[in-house]
Amino acid sequence: MGMSAAGAGGSGRGGRGHRRRGRHHALMSEINVTPMVDVMLVLLIIFMVAAPLLTVGVPIDLPDTQAKAMNVDTQPITVSIDATGKIFLQETEIPIEELVAKLQAISKTGYDERIFIRGDKSTDYGTAMKVMARISAAGYKNIGLVSLQEQDQ
Repeated sequence: MGMSAAGAGGSGRGGRGHRRRGRHHALMSEINVTPMVDVMLVLLIIFMVAAPLLTVGVPIDLPDTQAKAMNVDTQPITVSIDATGKIFLQETEIPIEELVAKLQAISKTGYDERIFIRGDKSTDYGTAMKVMARISAAGYKNIGLVSLQEQDQ
């Protein structure tokens, strides 16, 4: 009498079939880092390209200087003066009489708030000094002038 292959193993139980079922792969509990790094690099490139586009939108021709760039941790309040003498707080045009009141309304850290003054190179010096004097008289002491770094020619 001959035995069949299925009969020897007990119809798949305890034979080769059972060993295969017992060896099913465990779930992989490790994080695959490569796709995450790829996504982070793409986001980094997007932000590097988009960051220069997020500057203040008032078109001003800044003067060139040899000063080094400042270390900037937080976004300062920007007061801009264009070539015609119009004053802008961030991107909104305001009269000089309302400048201090608006600054006090939007400053988050009070009189320690950093305020950058951007003046077009053809701006009247007197207008720039009036703006700085009003801001300083209101109690703000962290005032800076913005310029472009001088390019070697």
